[in-house]
Amino acid sequence: MSTQHPHIRSYVLRQGHLSPAQQRAVETLMPRFGIPYAAAPLDLAQTFGRAAPKILEIGFGMGDTTAAIAKAHPEQDYLALEVHTPGVGNLLKLIEADQIGNVRIIRHDAVEILRDMIADASLDGVHIFFPDPWHKARHNKRRLIQTPFIAGLVQKLKPGGYIHAATDWQDYAEQMLAVFSAEPLLENTSDGYAPRPDYRPLTKFEQRGLRLGHGVWDLVFRRKENL
Repeated sequence: MSTQHPHIRSYVLRQGHLSPAQQRAVETLMPRFGIPYAAAPLDLAQTFGRAAPKILEIGFGMGDTTAAIAKAHPEQDYLALEVHTPGVGNLLKLIEADQIGNVRIIRHDAVEILRDMIADASLDGVHIFFPDPWHKARHNKRRLIQTPFIAGLVQKLKPGGYIHAATDWQDYAEQMLAVFSAEPLLENTSDGYAPRPDYRPLTKFEQRGLRLGHGVWDLVFRRKENL
């Protein structure tokens, strides 16, 4: 029985509407592309059946960006985490439709997955795109990007591995920049915020926001090579 203290969850588990196609995808494809949570280290090379760069995505939403990146970069493997079943079902549909073989999904809390399943220095990169901003001040403590979380996450990166985060909430962007900058194992790849890397596609929501004059902030930090 775990003696770990419970953590503040950065999400509310909303079931949402699960379409028949999403339900079918979960039932038929999770056995192939899903990984059950277990409090034991995961052998990533064995999981994907090859030695290749391993990228972790935390909170993939409906999975459109995950599928697009994985399809465009078959030379890399993507371990995608999400708690919401409709999003899991949707990504599985995309995996099947586009015959994407380099994605695996864990439907569980990211903090527990990182703590229990991901070995230190095993990841080449981490994507955290548009995490819940918890924009009300009294809810800011529920934001995923906090100092203890990043301190633990950076341990999972190989030296030279990167964390790429993006948000469309300016005050969350400022918090991310402050938290990342204060982590001694990380260094910024840019002077402040980063240009959007070519591999991250614009979402429809993001395109609409940009047309309306809303900002989007990307941050790309790397784990220092020598410390």
